[in-house]
Amino acid sequence: MEFFRKGKNQNYDLWSGYSWYVPGVAGMFAMLGWLLLGSVLGNVLSAILLLLPGMSGLSEYIMLIAYPVMFIPAMLYARFRSNRDMMFEKGVAMDSGNFGRAGGLLASGAAMLATVALAFNMDAVNRLMPPMPGWLETALNSMVQGRFWVNFLSVSIFAPLFEEWLCRGIVLRGLLNAVRPDGSSVRPAWAIAASALFFAVIHMNPWQAIPAFALGCLFGYIYYRTGSLKLVMLMHFTNNTLTLLVSQCDALKDAQTWLDVLPAQLYWILFAAFCALLVLIVRMFARIPLSSPKGNCDVVEEL
Repeated sequence: MEFFRKGKNQNYDLWSGYSWYVPGVAGMFAMLGWLLLGSVLGNVLSAILLLLPGMSGLSEYIMLIAYPVMFIPAMLYARFRSNRDMMFEKGVAMDSGNFGRAGGLLASGAAMLATVALAFNMDAVNRLMPPMPGWLETALNSMVQGRFWVNFLSVSIFAPLFEEWLCRGIVLRGLLNAVRPDGSSVRPAWAIAASALFFAVIHMNPWQAIPAFALGCLFGYIYYRTGSLKLVMLMHFTNNTLTLLVSQCDALKDAQTWLDVLPAQLYWILFAAFCALLVLIVRMFARIPLSSPKGNCDVVEEL
């Protein structure tokens, strides 16, 4: 099942054009390079726009321009490689729908609950981190201040869409399915960990990177078991939207952790309950039969 399945009168869908690019470890670093180039281009474009006469009012909306631009070089490169490789290789779908007996609805609900549980429990790790530098805290806060619809579009829509396309759809799918010259392949556990590390690195600071690594491992495992890019985008949406909504709550703005808000006993009860919930949900997804040791991404023969 593609992200947007082709109908009888369609000849194109959103993700199938990338199916033949299956990057290995070297390709992962190539994608990181293209992402860095895109980041430079996005920042340069933003600076130019803000310097133009009468454009200073765009500052509140500049992220809506710079963020998608950051991914354009990587997307163009991946599409070029996919178009070239489709003449020689079988494709691996970026988005499948292998949910087993649970079905898509139950899998979606369980995945969202797992995301909330892990995000809450990572708060215990955040408490061990040193205080965030003031400049970084200001920069991160600026992403959730201002007009809500602008923040929602950037944080809850663009980030899940583009980051999951890259980190799970390209990097993890590639690591799971790429074949080395000696005929071997990356073990699934290492592929999931590597893609989660990639996800952490692109956040570019340890206060976001450590929770991102943990969430990336969860997202990666769910993608490995289901092949569903839609599902991990939904999980990413859940995490980011929860963060955005919490940031809009005046009663929580001064809290550094949930322990500043909740009684200690209740906090640790919730922590334990969420740990148990995570175990149950991971075991549920573990019961989904794998079509291949490389995961549940469907093989694509042709467009």
